[in-house]
Amino acid sequence: MRRKEDRTSQILELLVKEKKLEVAGISAHLGVSQVTVRKDLDAMEAQGLITREHGFAVLSSTDDIKGRLAYHYEEKRGIALRAAELVKDGDTIMIESGSCCALLAAALTDLRAGVTIITNSAFIADYIRRSSDFQIILLGGIYQQDAQVMVGPMVRQCAENFWVDRFFIGVDGWTLKTGFTNQDQMRAQAVRDMARQADQVIVLTESEKFTRHGTVPLNLKDQVKTVITDQKIGTQTASELKTCGIEVMTS
Repeated sequence: MRRKEDRTSQILELLVKEKKLEVAGISAHLGVSQVTVRKDLDAMEAQGLITREHGFAVLSSTDDIKGRLAYHYEEKRGIALRAAELVKDGDTIMIESGSCCALLAAALTDLRAGVTIITNSAFIADYIRRSSDFQIILLGGIYQQDAQVMVGPMVRQCAENFWVDRFFIGVDGWTLKTGFTNQDQMRAQAVRDMARQADQVIVLTESEKFTRHGTVPLNLKDQVKTVITDQKIGTQTASELKTCGIEVMTS
């Protein structure tokens, strides 16, 4: 029988293509029992990856972070596991909102003990609350409902009470001219404010983000020390990042 993690990835791949699938169809495709499929779907629903509708599995809406977790899930999970290697038991880290960042937090609950996570993401705080005894420090601010993230000047005021070695962030794009970019001005400013309180910023993102760019530069060229991405990153892009003094790690 396939491992649970492998089945999760395959179910999500099917749902990305089909949008909606019956339990029986998933069972036949994977060659496992419907009981096993239902257990997998229960776990996936608890993670917010899918919703259940009368014998069907449906992807969560991409309008919020739960839905975005499902897209390129295997790549994101691999990136998260690679990032988790940089964190030791007892560390205090900052994590910004984003699907790769949420999966990093989840990976740490399985792999590490005694970690303190400082975040502006209400989603991440809730996402791992049942699976960990980690200390979670949620920065205050204006609540953006779709992203479930705190933004605004209060984020900076709260972040100024801390200093960490590593701050993990997600991005929406990158170009050699502008560096890393975001789509939302308020979220971008929150990232800048939190980055001021970290020794190094580590970007977690799928390789396809390097083929696009957002509208808001993050202006973190001197602070980003490491990018963790999947193995599909282009040779030229990797070379450009290294020219900027950024280490490229792949999952």
